Amino acid sequence: MKKNMIIVATAILFVVLFIVAASVYNKQKDKEQSSASLEKTEYLQRDYSPRMGPPDARVTIVEFFDPACGTCSAFYPFVKQLMNDNPAKVNLVLRYLPLHQNSDVIVSIFEAARLQNRFWETLERAYQTREAWIEHHVSRPEKFWQQLGGLGLDMQKLNEDMQSPEIARRVRQDMQDAQQLKVSKTPGFFVNAKPLLQFGYQPLQQLVESEVAANY
Repeated sequence: MKKNMIIVATAILFVVLFIVAASVYNKQKDKEQSSASLEKTEYLQRDYSPRMGPPDARVTIVEFFDPACGTCSAFYPFVKQLMNDNPAKVNLVLRYLPLHQNSDVIVSIFEAARLQNRFWETLERAYQTREAWIEHHVSRPEKFWQQLGGLGLDMQKLNEDMQSPEIARRVRQDMQDAQQLKVSKTPGFFVNAKPLLQFGYQPLQQLVESEVAANY
């Protein structure tokens, strides 16, 4: 009986130690990411980065995203609602972090569509039709291509432009910036250079609202 109690007590001790160690590790990772973002603000956005909302807004949400990311798709309307709830005060900057296989090709389509002023329409179509062009977490560009009807795109020009070395350079740059900022999963949010350390709808809303209150 006494031996069993010792075994149980030892197991509980290991669990407690694991929880404490995990908590310390997570806090250290959060501290590193926060420090990285505040010290390296030049990596948060580039002059080519897609932007939605007033350019003079004092609160900027930066999101690193992958179009094949289901959570990115779920957060997109929520972020737009945050902007609508704070008219003229908040804007959104998107950065590419294509972690899923072939997602780099999808974002090259986005960039080519942007040359035809159809970036946001193409992004939203991608989110709306995710189930049609993603198989086993792998992006299928040829299937996404089939979803682009009705957007007013010149498909021949789109195909030519997406091969551009400049577009490939932009995607590489975004991925390098994400690495500098220690963003390793999507979506990765920053609000006025402050990283979203506790992930979720409510923490993002609270961070945005606190920045709005501080800047207006």
